[in-house]
Amino acid sequence: MIQATDFKNAMSLLTSAVNVVTTAGMSGRYGFTASAVCSVTDTPPTLLVCMNKSSRSHEHFIENKILTVNVLAAEHEHISNVFASSKYGSDERFSQGNWTTLETGSPVFEEALVSFDCEIDQIQEVGTHSIFICRVAAIQKSEQDQSLVYFNRAYHQVGQVEEA
Repeated sequence: MIQATDFKNAMSLLTSAVNVVTTAGMSGRYGFTASAVCSVTDTPPTLLVCMNKSSRSHEHFIENKILTVNVLAAEHEHISNVFASSKYGSDERFSQGNWTTLETGSPVFEEALVSFDCEIDQIQEVGTHSIFICRVAAIQKSEQDQSLVYFNRAYHQVGQVEEA
């Protein structure tokens, strides 16, 4: 059997986009930093988002049935760290940067590389995580051309390279 630490060490070598996933509803705005996000299909446009069930905001995502995947641009490492840290509450998290809404009312980070505003269509429980299957209701793209990614337990920047 594969040990959890061996699996985590291997997965650290899988490069992934850095995302801040947000929701809003009667109980307020919530968000967390996630790398476990991917496309499912383009017909209809659908994403999946994985969230640890022990997260203090987990139940709010379940109740609200909406979320936005905000893909962070290269210069947003500090936004990722704020939403990843348990020492910041919702008010402090959303005081970072400028926020708006699109179709669902879930918070959209205005400076994100791209934001996918979604309705949660299905929820699957697997081990320690919930997998949200999300139908994309709206997309907002920025003029940014560099993305923040996570590889080997560190942030990196990728994107457009200017020729000399």
